[in-house]
Amino acid sequence: MPFDILRARADTVGCTHVLHFNNAGAALVPRVVMNAMIAHLELEERIGSYEAAVQSHDALEHLYDAAATLLSCHRDEVSFVESSSRAWNMAFLSMSLRCGDRILTSMAEYASNYITLMQAARKTGAIVEVIDNDEYGQISLRALRNAIDERVKLIAITHVPTNGGLVNPVIEVGQVAREVGALYLVDACQSVGQMPVDVQAMNCDILSTAGRKYLRGPRGTGLLYVRRSILEQLEPPLLDVQAAPWVATDRFVLRPDARRFESWETSYAGKIGLGVAIDYALAWGIEATWARVSALADDLRAQLRYFPGITMRDLGVTRCGIVTFTVDGKDPREICRLLARQRINVWNSEISLTRLDMEARGMTDLIRASVHYYNTHEEIEQFCSALATVLGITRFGGVAMRLDTVSSGSSAARERLE
Repeated sequence: MPFDILRARADTVGCTHVLHFNNAGAALVPRVVMNAMIAHLELEERIGSYEAAVQSHDALEHLYDAAATLLSCHRDEVSFVESSSRAWNMAFLSMSLRCGDRILTSMAEYASNYITLMQAARKTGAIVEVIDNDEYGQISLRALRNAIDERVKLIAITHVPTNGGLVNPVIEVGQVAREVGALYLVDACQSVGQMPVDVQAMNCDILSTAGRKYLRGPRGTGLLYVRRSILEQLEPPLLDVQAAPWVATDRFVLRPDARRFESWETSYAGKIGLGVAIDYALAWGIEATWARVSALADDLRAQLRYFPGITMRDLGVTRCGIVTFTVDGKDPREICRLLARQRINVWNSEISLTRLDMEARGMTDLIRASVHYYNTHEEIEQFCSALATVLGITRFGGVAMRLDTVSSGSSAARERLE
């Protein structure tokens, strides 16, 4: 079926205000999500927040059913948290680690995750080991298998890194984890919503994701999936009356479901909004979204390759809607700032967010342009024209050239124009 881009953009107020290529940061929220949140906030205003929560019980509970459908799991395996990083941290810090336990991770690991790994290693004596990439820039399955022994307690991997279009082979990594009996933790904050994510196919034990990115939900929302069979192994580091009811003066009992990772006080409007956002994503079809996002990203990469001085930075066999590049002699932050003047949103990804990968590739910053299904090929053309202007480049029939090269009348310039 043809993708109804007119409806997608009509549902998205932001499309009339900006050219938004920062979906890996936070996507534009559809009107239906905003309306649901506003309606709940107005209900809180009229009758009180606790009372509004009681009246909105079904809408609040629906989040768990929607998330279970999205991730192919059970509703009692899902918890609502304020961010993907907090979800990841809460799950990881629930594990019992001892001196000498080994944790295997990837070069693409996100800063918040890796910092927490280092913190745990210092406190427990566990060992964090980074698995090398293969020749395509994704985690090497051969190196992973070679690193396995009986002391490996956890494999933690980022599905899609914040600084590139790489899609790590999470299903194959999950097969390795199952073979050796190690826990398997996946950071899927950049992948859920733009591509199919099935926790059963992945064989993952734990998965975290954000609401604000490709799911197009509100900021300050996220999800944590924890497999039923491992739940009793995990005691969250922070408990309250939501996570562990106080059943006697000297005793509390952890909840028997994934909501042991939740907090009593949270954004109820955000929770409702995330449930609506997941419904909206499912209605479009994740497979259809993935096909469109991939096509748009491929188009953008193809056009940027013609620009002199631009180096494409995306790795991996499979690449997603995140497109990254650097420009010789140009500060990515300044390019982002100049594009923002034209109401074009892109982002600068810094070394501090993915230090292992960036240091290995000799980079400190890059430009990240991330597309979603409501973007268009016309917007890609508009973006490339604006970028050419910022860089002092002219374009002829899709071929980009520096202005000084064209004006010189060199033979190379004449050949490209012909």
